[in-house]
Amino acid sequence: MRFRHPDGSVVHLSYCTNVHPAETLDGVRAQLRDHCEPVRRRLGRDRLGIGLWLARDAARALTNDPAELRALRAELDPRGLEVVTLNGFPYEGFGADEVKYRVYRPDWTEPDRLAHTTDLARLLAALLPDDVTEGTISTLPLAWRTPYATDPGAPRTARTALTTLAQRLDALAALTGKSIRVGLEPEPGCTVETTADAIAPLTDVGHERIGICVDTCHLATSFEDPGTALDALTAAGIPVVKSQLSAALHAEHPHLPEVRTALAAFAEPRFLHQTRTRTAAGLRGTDDLDEAIAGGALPDSTPWRAHFHVPLHAPPAPPLTSTLPVLRTALTRLVGGAVPLTRHLEVETYTWQALPAELRPRTRTQLADGIAAELTLARDLLVDLGLKELP
Repeated sequence: MRFRHPDGSVVHLSYCTNVHPAETLDGVRAQLRDHCEPVRRRLGRDRLGIGLWLARDAARALTNDPAELRALRAELDPRGLEVVTLNGFPYEGFGADEVKYRVYRPDWTEPDRLAHTTDLARLLAALLPDDVTEGTISTLPLAWRTPYATDPGAPRTARTALTTLAQRLDALAALTGKSIRVGLEPEPGCTVETTADAIAPLTDVGHERIGICVDTCHLATSFEDPGTALDALTAAGIPVVKSQLSAALHAEHPHLPEVRTALAAFAEPRFLHQTRTRTAAGLRGTDDLDEAIAGGALPDSTPWRAHFHVPLHAPPAPPLTSTLPVLRTALTRLVGGAVPLTRHLEVETYTWQALPAELRPRTRTQLADGIAAELTLARDLLVDLGLKELP
């Protein structure tokens, strides 16, 4: 979906396909047919943006066979789909029964992460619509904090890898005329947990094609104020490459037994749900929601937020809610000003099948309806900010 910003530029809205697990190229094609095109039809649009997630095996198949890449590109237009952004955070196994800490490997100290991201950049340059010259990729925020913190050489290794990536992106732009930018996506528990944490490493890299991806669920989970965060990035000259529109789980009164019971329904075995609370002494947190619920790990006199991407249009029932207000505030700052801070927006609710059983979609039709409802909400927010939806 495309929108005209009041400044005349085009802002793209897509949804991320990591909600549909697929490790192979055949699986990606099935996503286009079984999920993405039906979502577009529900929206009544001729064109829908999708943020592709290409797992390692799918990316390698496309990289190794130009004919396969051409075939995938040729399949997008007839289905009314377009790709301007990729989710390069998960490497493989994102559809596994247990993902947890695996999603952070390989990290930016490992050669496979640079190689994979380079492949994604080349693939995206080929998949971009003919009238689009800029693509974006989100990637993990350097590493999960633990191994990185114990390796004194890790910061230099990661910086070297990102600098090499920037040089490759420059070369790709010179060769293809397509500018691909990559954004570190701050996430609780990682080396770069907050937008503030991103400023120093990105300043060290110092390249316009390497910036930040602002995920509004992660932003909210870490209790960051959107205005303060975005102002600091602007002041530091750090580009907001893209933003993922998502909402976290919020518990206003975690000391109440009924709140603990409600939270327990969201503690599931597949993904990490880092949980945070803000105290007078600073931010406190656990790596997963069940650790917080068990008691003692977190103070419960202040609100809790958990890294659980809840559907934008359907916040959980009381006594819980979502951080949709943080998304609204962030979006206003991102695209509601005289000039947009980013032109790529991506709805990223990948946890539909991790929701409590009574909230999960039971059919493809129900999932498509939910994704379309999320995109409709995002579209309405953009229109309210003065953007005009394009055909």
